[in-house]
Amino acid sequence: MNELTDQEQEFGGVRWRRAGAVALPALLAAGALGQAMGSGALAAGLQIQSGTVQLTTSSLYGTHYAAAVVDQQYTRPDGTTGTAHPLRMGFAQGTINGLCLSQKQQILGATYTLMITLGDSNPGSWEITTQNTVLDLRSATGVLDMDGLVDLNINGPDTTTVGDGAGGYLPNPLNSPQHRFGIQAGYAKFDQVTATVHDLQLPGLLSTPGLGIAVKPGAVDCPAPPAPTGTPGTR
Repeated sequence: MNELTDQEQEFGGVRWRRAGAVALPALLAAGALGQAMGSGALAAGLQIQSGTVQLTTSSLYGTHYAAAVVDQQYTRPDGTTGTAHPLRMGFAQGTINGLCLSQKQQILGATYTLMITLGDSNPGSWEITTQNTVLDLRSATGVLDMDGLVDLNINGPDTTTVGDGAGGYLPNPLNSPQHRFGIQAGYAKFDQVTATVHDLQLPGLLSTPGLGIAVKPGAVDCPAPPAPTGTPGTR
């Protein structure tokens, strides 16, 4: 079991605005979720910034994996700012075995939860495909396996992941300062992940067979992720 924690306790920053109805709060606008195609696949990317979001997935598998400690600016609900130091993880190419995102907010004095689900209910399908995936983790639990050429405790700016348009790899793609902890591996698989995420980027070419969006009353967590079955790449 691996656990990644950050001492910063407060991120805030994203608030839902009254727009005549509770649905479609600011997280959707900030995330630029894109449009659902007739087949149910989501062709656009997903980006969530400046908020604290719960993430669960049965498994995340990717190639050219790297992680490094970074500086992350944030704004508290009272307008003051601060700097946190999350662990930023990146995959050049990735597959995800089901994904749930939830964020709790106060609307007109009541608590609501925005919940986004992607994928299907099959723990053996790895049905979501992404590229240049980046996550900023405040905390996470799960089982992390790395393979291929594995480098531990390297300088954060020396990590290589996240490809450019020509298929190369960008220098310091995670934007980690000098002398920060970093790791990288040819392949990585992170199973039964429950995480608190500050930023999430699944840019371009995000493909999923299912997309669900719901606004639920009260504080609702994503379901605990099941253990994956089979191997990545199967359907």
